[in-house]
Amino acid sequence: MRANNLNEMVGNTDLLKIESLSALTGCNIYVKCEYQNPGGSIKDRAALQMVLDAQEKGQLKSGMTIIEGTAGNTGIGLAIVAKTLGYKLKVVMPKGQIIEKERLIRLHGAQLMLVDPCPFKNPAHFYHTAKRIGEENADHWWANQFENLSNYRAHYINTGPEIWEQTEGKIDAIVSVCGTGGTIAGNSGYLKQQNVKVKAWLIDPDGSGIYNFLKNKEYKSQGSSFTEGIGIMRTVDNFRQAKIDYAVNLPDVDLITVAHYLAKNDAIVLGSSSALNVAGALRAAAASGPGKTIVTFACDAGERSYSKLYNPDFLNEKNLSQPNPDINALFERYKAQAMNNVVSV
Repeated sequence: MRANNLNEMVGNTDLLKIESLSALTGCNIYVKCEYQNPGGSIKDRAALQMVLDAQEKGQLKSGMTIIEGTAGNTGIGLAIVAKTLGYKLKVVMPKGQIIEKERLIRLHGAQLMLVDPCPFKNPAHFYHTAKRIGEENADHWWANQFENLSNYRAHYINTGPEIWEQTEGKIDAIVSVCGTGGTIAGNSGYLKQQNVKVKAWLIDPDGSGIYNFLKNKEYKSQGSSFTEGIGIMRTVDNFRQAKIDYAVNLPDVDLITVAHYLAKNDAIVLGSSSALNVAGALRAAAASGPGKTIVTFACDAGERSYSKLYNPDFLNEKNLSQPNPDINALFERYKAQAMNNVVSV
């Protein structure tokens, strides 16, 4: 394709079959290569849609500054969109995220404000800080990715149709983690509208309360995860649109096994949330049986997780070292579990 600016390059990403896992499971397991977006992540889609819709509604006008709180990737996407369309951008981000994301946000010309990580109920939380800055400045527009349904729309009107076309309508399951909820909501909504039999699997890491909410109607978490930008402890508008069939909790050790196996055997280097997605696809394949077509997302490029997921010192510090990932043992464990610990929604 020929593009006049980076915004025109958002979307239409490739669908890649993971040969080794497809052979192992007897299913066709695909990842949507969202790292091909100009900002390197799936969040470029939501960033662009939120800005375009705000312009159309008259909420965002020339000369204004965009403000948003993010764990990283939405900030990178907004930085590119803002620069391309002539807006300034302020990003509020919790300290302790992968340093590569901080550098990219600054590299793209955004003003980065780092705040101490804290519980959501604390007014100093990065979400509340961005909201407050937006409300206190008349020339600022707060993107509000958690509640802004343009996030969901980006996937309903673009990503979902792309997947449907790329699979020629032959898709049995869509698998996704959940941060704001936009990805799983938009894709599940569109794909189920095409075929009600398509199953949507939500994959939740330790430290997030979504799995327990769907199971017991209460946000309660156990343990913690080094994944970033996924898992929430409250219901937001984008997540309310999701058409979920099944939910399962998977620990960090599973995504580490998948990530290191694929890097070694398939030359596919995934970030932590992407590796959790693929672990979820493996779990869905084990529960569903062979012959299914399962699609998930490579949310961003693996190098953004290098300092944690692929750093032996970090993994050892967390007692998560995985020098010889055994994908066969993981799949056998998943098959033995079948639908155990899977919440039917």
